[in-house]
Amino acid sequence: MKREEKLQVIGDLAEKFSQFECFYVIDAMGLTVEQVNKFRKKCLAQNLVYQVAKNTFIQKALEQIGKGDAYAAFFARVLKGFSGILFAQDSGSAPAKMLKNFLTEEKLSVPTLKGASVYGDVFIGAEHLDMLSTLKSKEEILGDIISLLKSPISNVVTSLQSGERRLMGVMETLANASV
Repeated sequence: MKREEKLQVIGDLAEKFSQFECFYVIDAMGLTVEQVNKFRKKCLAQNLVYQVAKNTFIQKALEQIGKGDAYAAFFARVLKGFSGILFAQDSGSAPAKMLKNFLTEEKLSVPTLKGASVYGDVFIGAEHLDMLSTLKSKEEILGDIISLLKSPISNVVTSLQSGERRLMGVMETLANASV
């Protein structure tokens, strides 16, 4: 591969790292061609982008977008051996869920999670897969926050409305009693 081609690959990776807020680095070494094709189809069905890249290209792309210092431990512990990258935009848990489902359905032990970056937080190791699969999306978290903020206001309005009804009942009773 010529230098220009390498720079192009690094540039493309850097663009993806900038575009997608979540990415998972996995090791899919040992999958057959048929299994890789099934895995890629599952990725497409979940709106995930899967790309295989050299570890040095991944590191240089992250350094190119200014995230080299933040990922120093990631580089040292994750970028070894075979590396495939799952890029996700909408949900930090989508790649983990898809990966768990694929492993269960195909009854396989690979691909394995090497590391992940979810909205800037770094997770290293396959032991984080279960936890990552239960993460809520930004929209779900915002919905929860809005519900929590809305709840006290709803309680106040309900209390005021029920108090108004009680007051009306008292007034009617007093009006009927005095006649």
